[in-house]
Amino acid sequence: MDQRVRDGVLRRMVDKWLKAGVLEEGSLSYPQAGTPQGGVISPLLANIYLHEVLDKWFATVVKPRLYGRSLLIRYADDAVLVFSSEKDARRVLDVLPKRFGKYGLRLHPVKTRLVHFVPPRAEERKVRSKSEPRSFDFLGFTHFWGRSYRGSWVVRRKTARDRFKRVLKRFAQWCRMNRHKPVAWQHRQLVGKLRAHDGYYGLYGNWWSPWRLRYELTRIWMKWLNRRSRRRSLNWARFTLLLRRYPLPAPTWHRPARPAANPCF
Repeated sequence: MDQRVRDGVLRRMVDKWLKAGVLEEGSLSYPQAGTPQGGVISPLLANIYLHEVLDKWFATVVKPRLYGRSLLIRYADDAVLVFSSEKDARRVLDVLPKRFGKYGLRLHPVKTRLVHFVPPRAEERKVRSKSEPRSFDFLGFTHFWGRSYRGSWVVRRKTARDRFKRVLKRFAQWCRMNRHKPVAWQHRQLVGKLRAHDGYYGLYGNWWSPWRLRYELTRIWMKWLNRRSRRRSLNWARFTLLLRRYPLPAPTWHRPARPAANPCF
């Protein structure tokens, strides 16, 4: 860290975060290694630490020894390594655990895997096993091959299944906790949450997931509005009239911003 961060104020803040305890279920503990899961300091330390452990090592040591083209995309502690040669991919996959273990880190046993991510052909679809991974999740999106409007194979994205379930669970919890608030206030809050969701997940190509989210949200909202009292009087006909007065906004999509150039590559 001394090689990249020399600001005294930032160093003292990081030291305080590392010494701060973790409160879980009313119990305070002081971990001796690592940072707390979900802590605000974790992405900063991951960027500083993995820049030396992974980024510079991949650019200066690994890439000159490869036969084909390669690319590293990393955000905090999530990374995707792309290779044009399967032989290069297997060589790096064999070396990665040793490299991370040298610095006291471990690869995730489930997320770390080798994916044969190439445009499918008719003969390959017949030969490949159904259990072979054909897609991968990265930063909340499932990346897979799909047809464009012109018929060519392109990389498509959709909201990852676990993220989608997590978002629905949070919406359901929010509607349950705020079911007695005025409907107009609930509508304003839900509109803001949907717009925030579209700001991240509303990428071009992810067409179906935002619409499905709104469909599921209307069912959740109706369910908890119907439980404002013991007498359930809100049927689908009346709820449709309510949606005409308080409609949920249609999804909005945007193109992903291009990342800044990394001087290591």
